[in-house]
Amino acid sequence: MDEIFTHLTSLFYDRLEDLGEVEAVEADAMPEAYQSLLAHHDHMTVTNEAWHNSLVDVHVLTEQKGEDYYARKIVLVTQRDARPVQFGIVRIKLDVLPEIVRLEIESQALPLGRIMIRHHLMREVELCQLWRVKPGPELRLHMELEDEGPVYARTARILVDGEPAVEMLEIVHV
Repeated sequence: MDEIFTHLTSLFYDRLEDLGEVEAVEADAMPEAYQSLLAHHDHMTVTNEAWHNSLVDVHVLTEQKGEDYYARKIVLVTQRDARPVQFGIVRIKLDVLPEIVRLEIESQALPLGRIMIRHHLMREVELCQLWRVKPGPELRLHMELEDEGPVYARTARILVDGEPAVEMLEIVHV
């Protein structure tokens, strides 16, 4: 496991099995659709909206606030038909972001990517690792998965003005 994956999942899971069985993969070991969705250095909000031809809304499942960070477990759903398209965990270093951006993120009204783009933050998305995930019970529930076939994920970081600001685990299905 990479450090980001371990750190993010430990924020919300005592047992990783509730999320699923996970193994690292290379992009060429993933189905082409998942490669398109995950193997890049762009915001997943924009990527999901283009892939699903719909804006997405964020549903925050749970959150944690620390002295210098904000973390949350989320599901992105399409506005067109409320279909879940991404499950994620993010951890945000609050002191790296302008106050208006922090307030918008904590309001839970918009996906993180849309907020960062709207505020023209100098940012770089850094793909860290790709993953194959055999969904566990919680992931199947939140993503409305009917079978136990694999889905795919990535861990990534967002750098703001060169400073690591956000760590992300992003799990999608097509």
